[in-house]
Amino acid sequence: MTAIYPVVLCGGSGTRLWPSSRPDQPKQFLKLVGERSSFQETLLRVKDLDGARECVVVTGAAMAEMVEQQAAEINVPLTVIIEPEARDSGPAIAAAAAYVRTRDVDGVILMLAADHYIAEPDLFREAAGVAVAAATKDYLVTFGVKPTAPATGFGYIRAGALLMDGVHAVDAFVEKPDLATALRYMAEDYVWNSGNFAFFARVLLDEMLAFEPDIAQSAVASVETATFEDGRIYLGAEAFSRASKKSLDYSVMERTQRAAVAPATFTWSDLGAWDAIWEISSRDEDHNVVQGDVHLMGCSGVLARSTRPFVGAIGVSDLMIVAEPDAVLVCRRQDAQHVKALVDFLKHQDRSIAHRHGVSNRKGVARETLSQANGHAIEMWRLSAGTTTVLPIGTLQVLEGSLSQNDQIWTESFTKSIHEPVSVRAESPAVLLITAKAAVG
Repeated sequence: MTAIYPVVLCGGSGTRLWPSSRPDQPKQFLKLVGERSSFQETLLRVKDLDGARECVVVTGAAMAEMVEQQAAEINVPLTVIIEPEARDSGPAIAAAAAYVRTRDVDGVILMLAADHYIAEPDLFREAAGVAVAAATKDYLVTFGVKPTAPATGFGYIRAGALLMDGVHAVDAFVEKPDLATALRYMAEDYVWNSGNFAFFARVLLDEMLAFEPDIAQSAVASVETATFEDGRIYLGAEAFSRASKKSLDYSVMERTQRAAVAPATFTWSDLGAWDAIWEISSRDEDHNVVQGDVHLMGCSGVLARSTRPFVGAIGVSDLMIVAEPDAVLVCRRQDAQHVKALVDFLKHQDRSIAHRHGVSNRKGVARETLSQANGHAIEMWRLSAGTTTVLPIGTLQVLEGSLSQNDQIWTESFTKSIHEPVSVRAESPAVLLITAKAAVG
């Protein structure tokens, strides 16, 4: 049986899904559709594949904790490879291939994006079997999705000669089209380029060496000089930095003679913007999607999502309403792709809400910034029972619950000036008010 190594790319920031998706917690970790994140659903789709071996996730250091936490929630063991810096998908995939080759010279990589939605896991597994079979013939196989609409936000593929079992040679990769061109592509049976692949690790590296030798050589060297810490593999930074910033499509797929396209009959979305979330979500009889503490009256075609404040809407249609504790987005559904322009404006204004959430949740500690001025911030910390955390230099007030620090117990109304970082444990669910120096960036 062919050994399959699922490799999940877990980077990006999902700008068009602001204010929910931001670099400190991007879209692949959010529960946008259903009870699990798209990252978790991706892991579950490959967990029980016939022939599946070690599951590898390539990510940045800032996301490693979220990767491990979400994998632990669904009991999927991982090998986590840390990129020293983001250099697009080409170097990341090449490094993963170099790692897999050290484990199994004949290992087939099933390369998947962490932030895609697939509705039918059984159909995905069937398609993966076809793609893997083609990969064992030394093809670099991409999954081609039959278009359901003349989408202008996806790249397309023109299929060529039949190679085997529904797998075709790739005649051409084409860029995102305008509407008229997209309509023509649909009529001519072009397929969407899903950005998911299957290939032998050694074949990918051979093709990368032929077309982008600096990427191939840097990727191999970064694995050879990698360090191991806390169960993670940290790629060699100096070697990895020599790789050109290029996507897999540009570096190899659009140039190789080994490109093939396998049929993907499953429902697929890249979750690129809020209109895509509306499209794939369960809708009521008025075509509304409601998530969180929301009530709609006389509305139609609305997506309304809230993670904290109550949201009420009356008599509106075709809107996206997304409320986070620190920001609210309202736009017409047809303008969902323009959210990136709003985020660019916030970045230009140096607004922190463009980059990070006002509430972060790490290892049982939810932190919410209440105010920030003169280099200091006032934060509300909510600790789950049993959580251990480190309190920063500043002042502390216990609003609810109890904490232990060595042999001391701090209970409700306790206040303290903290002159050096202190490790504490929540003996019960606790709420703290902390004033400390504001984080930079």
